[in-house]
Amino acid sequence: MFVPVTSQTGEKLMPTRPNKAGMLIKKGLATPYWSNGIFCIRLNYDTTHHKQDIVVGVDPGSKKEGFTVKSESHTYLNVQADAHDKVGKKVEKRRELRRSRRSRKCPNRKQKKQNLSNRDRIPAGTRARWDWKLRILSWLSKLYPITHVCVEDIKARTIQRAKKWNQSFSPLEVGKQWFYREIEKRWHLLTLQGYETKEIRDRFSLKKSSNKRSETFEAHCVDSWCLAHHAVGGKYIPDNTDIFCIAPIPIKRRCLHREQEAKGRKRNRYGGTRCLNTVKNALVKHIKHGLLRVSGHQNGKLTLSEINSSKQVVLQAKENEYTILKRLNFKYKDATTSQT
Repeated sequence: MFVPVTSQTGEKLMPTRPNKAGMLIKKGLATPYWSNGIFCIRLNYDTTHHKQDIVVGVDPGSKKEGFTVKSESHTYLNVQADAHDKVGKKVEKRRELRRSRRSRKCPNRKQKKQNLSNRDRIPAGTRARWDWKLRILSWLSKLYPITHVCVEDIKARTIQRAKKWNQSFSPLEVGKQWFYREIEKRWHLLTLQGYETKEIRDRFSLKKSSNKRSETFEAHCVDSWCLAHHAVGGKYIPDNTDIFCIAPIPIKRRCLHREQEAKGRKRNRYGGTRCLNTVKNALVKHIKHGLLRVSGHQNGKLTLSEINSSKQVVLQAKENEYTILKRLNFKYKDATTSQT
């Protein structure tokens, strides 16, 4: 895995190899830092630089998704992300609870007039699914000087012989078109059909795993690598098959109270993005357990959990036992290597 480089003025430069990054840090010419699990360096001196075209190949999926950052010379990073697919059910459940509160003596919002039919509006579940991909691209652009984005174009037909119906009412088409418009505002957009990606994969004799949920390069990143190769070219064999696995952090937002009553028929307030004046999912360094994240609070003290799971490690952490570092944007795991 290559190390992202940032100039003294904050400009993104071409990545370098780990041994050279270590040499610069040892000589005091660079400062190391972390960006959501990726090791980076910031140069402490002015330098002239030459940039190459760097493309991100995006392979969308229903459960897992692949992202590959590649130039003509090297493959810098392969990311496998869990899809953001639970917002739609949460919105439906929120609507059910809101409607049930109207028949009880508790805070509720009055029913609004149906005035959303003529608005250019994207459903919450569709927006969250495609905005998750855009957030990943924005994070990658903070590490590498990205110039192009190549996406595998996916289609869904709901009714035959009705093009306008499919483009206007299919959640997949609506979200995809919004995603494309947002990409074109920042990068050059390229698209390929699914059969074209397969032709590139077969031409280079690359195999794709039938287990789409496995955390291997052959699951999704092999297609994202083919998409990136189509944009910039280069070697026919991937020189980097390590993958970096990430997943969205589940946050309880806008939840008025718990669904189940407590003792005395009380409904405690539930959800929120802060814990005792600390941002939830902030990265902290514990003196005993190392790097953890803030997941809640209990009895006036923070609860710390593992970064890549929901397992609680410290239930009531004392203030002198940890140091708050920064906020995490997603859960991540260590990079793994393909065995093929």
